[in-house]
Amino acid sequence: MSVIRTARERARGEVTAAIKEEARRQLADEGAARLSLRSVARELGMVSSALYRYFPNRDELLTALIVDAYDAVGAAAETAFEGVGDADPVTSWIVVSRAVRGWALEHPHEYALIYGSPVPGYSAPLDTIGPASRVALVLLTVAERAHADGRLALPAPDAPLSAGVHADAWRLVKDLDQDLPPQALPALIAAWAQLFGLIGFELFGQFNNVVEARDEFFDHAMASLAHQAGLRRDPVLPEE
Repeated sequence: MSVIRTARERARGEVTAAIKEEARRQLADEGAARLSLRSVARELGMVSSALYRYFPNRDELLTALIVDAYDAVGAAAETAFEGVGDADPVTSWIVVSRAVRGWALEHPHEYALIYGSPVPGYSAPLDTIGPASRVALVLLTVAERAHADGRLALPAPDAPLSAGVHADAWRLVKDLDQDLPPQALPALIAAWAQLFGLIGFELFGQFNNVVEARDEFFDHAMASLAHQAGLRRDPVLPEE
C-alpha cells in the first residue's frame, strides 16, 4: 500500500511541476494578468477538470508560483550568506545583494511576478508572508552580526525617530526576533527597498543608455547602501 501511495505522490508531484512550468512559460509570454488554467491545461494536453484537482483556481496557481519565486530568491540569498564566512558586514551585504540580482537577471518574469505590478484581482494570502521575508531576514542577519561585532553605526542622538516610525521599528524588532536596536531598522528597511528598486530599474529598462557598467555600478551602489544602513567594515569607535 505504501508503494502505491508513494507512486501516486510521485506522479502527482510530477504533474504539479509540469503545470507550474507551463504556467511560468505563459507568464513570460503573456504576463500574470492573462494566466489561464484552461490555457495551461490545453498546452499540457489535459482537460480543465483534471487540472482543477491540482489547482482549483487561477489564484491558487499564482500563489504557488509566487511562493516558489520567493523561496528561490530567498535560497539564493541564504546560500550566498552562508558562503561569506567571516567577511565584514559591507562585503556580506554586497555578496548577498549580488545573489539576489543574479537570480533576478536569470528569472526576470518571476521577479516581475513578485516585485513588479500587482496582478489585477489577485490578493496574496498569508502563505506568501514567510517566503517573502527570506531575503529581508538574511540582510537583517548581516546587520545583527555587524551589531554584535561593533560594526553597526546607529543614528546620531540628535536625529530621533518620529513616534510612528519608532513604533513600527519596535514592532518589527519584536516580530522578527532580531537582536537589533530599533533605531537601526528604518535605515535597513530603506536600504532593502532600494536594493529591489535598483534591480527593478535594471530589469525593466530604466538604466538603458544611462548605466553601461552594470556590475561595477551595482557593487558601488550596494556599498553605499550598506554604509547608509550603518554597516561598517571596521569597528565603530565610540563618540567622545
